[in-house]
Amino acid sequence: MLDVTEDQPKTAYKRVLLKISGEALMGPTGYGLHPPTVERIAREVKSVHDLGVEICMVIGGGNIFRGLSGSAQGMERTTADYMGMLATVMNALAMQSSLESIGVFTRVISAIRMDEVAEPYIRRRAVRHLEKKRVCIFAAGTGNPYFTTDTAATLRANEMACEAIFKGTKVDGVYDKDPNKFADAVRYDIVSYDDCLANRLGVMDASAIALARDNNLPIIVFSLDEPGGFRGILAGEGTYTRVQG
Repeated sequence: MLDVTEDQPKTAYKRVLLKISGEALMGPTGYGLHPPTVERIAREVKSVHDLGVEICMVIGGGNIFRGLSGSAQGMERTTADYMGMLATVMNALAMQSSLESIGVFTRVISAIRMDEVAEPYIRRRAVRHLEKKRVCIFAAGTGNPYFTTDTAATLRANEMACEAIFKGTKVDGVYDKDPNKFADAVRYDIVSYDDCLANRLGVMDASAIALARDNNLPIIVFSLDEPGGFRGILAGEGTYTRVQG
């Protein structure tokens, strides 16, 4: 049972993983971190944490460095991917700082050992942190090149026995085409894993979708720019797309 007070809505989920892109932390700037935006997202996470929900996070690194684009410019792919992993650690530390400044105990857990700034990934230890109501931010992807943070998020969500992945984006769900370019774009309420793959809907990369499908792990796609959106969906409200079997 969740520890929910009378003025708090009940939630269908006890443990979830929130996946956001590094670009989400840029705010109105074109690069790097925008502290007010990081603080706003931290408050969104706290509002859900206050419901008694156990939260994991995976944050991309594209606001600092993206391995695939580095490779496309002539850099050796493995090196570029490791640089992208390090960028995710910087974002995780920024989010940890914002969360702890508003009273949420947090652990940054890295797939690449860097003991001075983050814990190494040990599954049972991470689960124990969640049970103690600490937010776990998983950094450095899977620790391996050629795997995206989407795949890392799906892997960690399965390892932590999360009940859903919440994918925060700039739009309020999955559309049949880009709603920023096409006025007649149609949003799906529910879409299957196979349709996401067949139609290349861009929810996550193919490896992540396949891993979620094979483990029957739903993906909730919602707008991170909508104030209170994360909490609202957990309370059974709001607009979103559910990706499921």
